[in-house]
Amino acid sequence: MTLTSPGRRATAASGAAVRDGSAVPHALRTPPPRVFGRGALTGAAIGAAVIAALVAIDVFAPHLFTARLPNRLQDGLTLSLSVLLEALPFVILGVVLSIVVQVWVPARAIERILPRRAWARRAVLSLLGMLIPVCECGNVPFARGLMMRGLGPAETLTFLIAAPIVNPIVILTTHAAFGFDGGILVARIVGGWVVANLIGWVFSRHPDPDALLTDRFRDTCEVAAQEQGTRTRRSLAQFLIELRAVMPALIVGSAIAGAVQVLVPRDVLLAIGSNPLLSVAAMIALAISVAICSNVDSFFALAFVSTFSPGAIVAFLLVGPLVDFKMIALMRTTFTARTLAGIVAIVILCGFALGIGVNVLA
Repeated sequence: MTLTSPGRRATAASGAAVRDGSAVPHALRTPPPRVFGRGALTGAAIGAAVIAALVAIDVFAPHLFTARLPNRLQDGLTLSLSVLLEALPFVILGVVLSIVVQVWVPARAIERILPRRAWARRAVLSLLGMLIPVCECGNVPFARGLMMRGLGPAETLTFLIAAPIVNPIVILTTHAAFGFDGGILVARIVGGWVVANLIGWVFSRHPDPDALLTDRFRDTCEVAAQEQGTRTRRSLAQFLIELRAVMPALIVGSAIAGAVQVLVPRDVLLAIGSNPLLSVAAMIALAISVAICSNVDSFFALAFVSTFSPGAIVAFLLVGPLVDFKMIALMRTTFTARTLAGIVAIVILCGFALGIGVNVLA
């Protein structure tokens, strides 16, 4: 039996309905119902947990932080807003690119230009990010559009994981920060490409690709396929659908990133920077928590060059754009928690192995 993506099956179903002359059910033309207030409740819960944790630390372990509690609360809010504002333009750009693929690119156009062999398709898709100068936040809605246009989950994951690394702006900023010193630039590009294709291969072996996706995203594929009207009308409708899907996740992810940065003492991470093993683990933890856009993370990492090993820097630059808190929250709009757990595990293990390898060769 041939496995197809939700978008491809939804498009086929739509065509069948038109050929049969049957009316499109209203349930398929209307976006699936959303539980209003879920994002607000999640944000409120995170905020309450952060405040409770900060108060507990201030009472039981005040020596961990030099700044007073009100200052740390203000820092957490500032960091959350900075992550949100940094990512927002790229998310909107990604949504626009997603609409271009879904509505304006002819059906099967992408299929026709891709190789037939699965491994070759994934290899080509992992280089597609070179043509799309957006950070990891904008790649998520674009990847959703690719699946709605017929690409499978494994193929789309290959693009999604590689794109933040092979992005031309990321390559230029990494070179501007490090040049070719220590092999950091080459290790980041090659490592990201290999990890993306490894993840694509692992999930291509899954017996039920649909099980990798959330029910809500599969419903969205059906809605997009059944949407009627002009291209302009469909573009506006899809713009609203995609924003409603990714914005709550972006807000929650930004809040978590800001919270972690004020809850984890930075001095603890810096204190282990000289250890070749612990430094890699520490920078991976830092990469996941700070949630910096891949277009500028090289300049952030540059500040740690004198303290941390080259392998730790490479691990930071590889892991951060792929599975930081913000990116995980955005990917959760499309992929199940079990799928994300597998992605995070592979990325962290590969990042750690690559970091150790760079330290050994350095």
